[in-house]
Formats: sequence, C-alpha cells, structure tokens
Amino acid sequence: MSESFDIQVKVDNFYLGAQSDPASDRYVFAYTITIENHSAEQVKLLKRYWLITDANGKQAEVFGDGVVGEQPVLAPGASYSYTSGAVLETPVGTMQGHYEMLSSSQQPFKAAIPVFRLATPNILN
Repeated sequence: MSESFDIQVKVDNFYLGAQSDPASDRYVFAYTITIENHSAEQVKLLKRYWLITDANGKQAEVFGDGVVGEQPVLAPGASYSYTSGAVLETPVGTMQGHYEMLSSSQQPFKAAIPVFRLATPNILN
C-alpha cells in the first residue's frame, strides 16, 4: 500500500477520572481524532489499526472497519473528527496506528496515526 497521499491526523486526548478506578488499575482516556485530507483526491477511510501500549509494556492491537461505526469520505480539503476511548491498566501509555484508506482513483493507501501519550494529570513533569 502506498503512503503518498497527504492525509494529516491530529490527536487531542484527556483523562476521564470519573470513569477511572485507580485502585482497580483502571484508567480511562478519551481521544478526539481529526483527519484532514490535503490531497487532490477524495478519500474514504475503510479500516483502522491501533497498537496500545501501557507502562508495563502490555500491548493490545485493535483492528476494525471504519471508526465509530462510520467509513467517512473526505473530499479534498475536508476534515473529519470523531471521539473514542481507551482503557489502560496503568496511568500512562501510548497509542499509535494507521488508517487503511482508498482514493477516488481506487488506490489503497495507509495514513499513519502518530504515536501519542495517554497520561493521568500531573503524572509526568
């Protein structure tokens, strides 16, 4: 799969203290992803892949069709945002991955999701 299309992925995340239970090693995070299509072609998001790693080195892989039940189509210059979540057994972890996408010229490609950190407030300096 090519990675030649100009798709930018931005991430904003936050800790959900009210849904977390540190005494039970349950730390809940939400993240909002914004996917921007800077290419000249319309693109469709087909699948997602996540690699989630906690501070103990425990890894979980997540595969699936679309995001939050959708397979959005982005015209040139358009963006798409969604919010989802992750549960870790430690107060710090990372997420990274990619989206499998298809251009309007039927060329499959991957758009990278850069690694980002999940951390409870004040856990890191």
